Amino acid sequence: MKKARIATGHVSAVVALPDDLDTTPACAASRSLPGGWQLGPHGSASPATVEVAVGAASIAADPHTVRLRLPRQAATSATLAYVVYTALERVRQQQRMVTVHATALHTPTGAAVLLLGAKGSGKTTTALALAERGWLHAGDDLVVLAESDNGDLMVWPGKPTAAIRDPLRALAPKPLRDLEPFAAAPAPLRWIVRLAVHPSGGEASLTSAVPLSVNERLRLHEGLARYISGLPTPLTGVASAPYGPVWPLDTPACAQWRANLIGALNNHRFDYLYAPTACAAADLLTKEADR
Repeated sequence: MKKARIATGHVSAVVALPDDLDTTPACAASRSLPGGWQLGPHGSASPATVEVAVGAASIAADPHTVRLRLPRQAATSATLAYVVYTALERVRQQQRMVTVHATALHTPTGAAVLLLGAKGSGKTTTALALAERGWLHAGDDLVVLAESDNGDLMVWPGKPTAAIRDPLRALAPKPLRDLEPFAAAPAPLRWIVRLAVHPSGGEASLTSAVPLSVNERLRLHEGLARYISGLPTPLTGVASAPYGPVWPLDTPACAQWRANLIGALNNHRFDYLYAPTACAAADLLTKEADR
């Protein structure tokens, strides 16, 4: 086994890899993850280690080490980058950071806005429309939300690329596009918006979500625990099944911190936005942000 330092998702750790493992495809996936995915020389001691072996898919964890076994086809593909990223989600949460399925932007004044919503809710298209209005991209689909030492919530730069569907080829694979310009540093969270863009949405409107309902708290609870559970990260890659078990990474302390984080989100501006088009959503968000 060879040891290296892995930096991804704004944390770092030691990763142990088989000597003959080709990591080129994993390194090429760097722009598909928040904070990239970079291997470097093995240096000083780390609070965590990820050990990767080749074999039948499995995962085991103790307080300081996550042991992954991946089929060779997965280990020599971009899947390696995604599973190592997820293996470090516990480290992120122990450092009061969490991966969120969301899209983020900075307003022209430098504050961060988090766009939440299910797949297909219009997050990416609204972000592109906001960028045309002077907002700064800060992550598509994957962003990292953090709590600073003084309790402020910060949004760290997320995934710097987006898969954009060609409207003339609705069933074709979505090509990946770099989001430019892109944020280089974290920004304070100012506003959370849960988005629903649909032609039947009527006139664009905002409705306050605070105080948070039980349903909204459940949505947030599931969303904040998504990556520490490993559910979006199949150990075998997306081409085969089974996709893999729930990962044994969570701890009572991490769960308590996420509960406290939901309480902190309840103290921020949090709105539901309904709009018939992404442009209508972006117009309303820009108007509100200028107030």
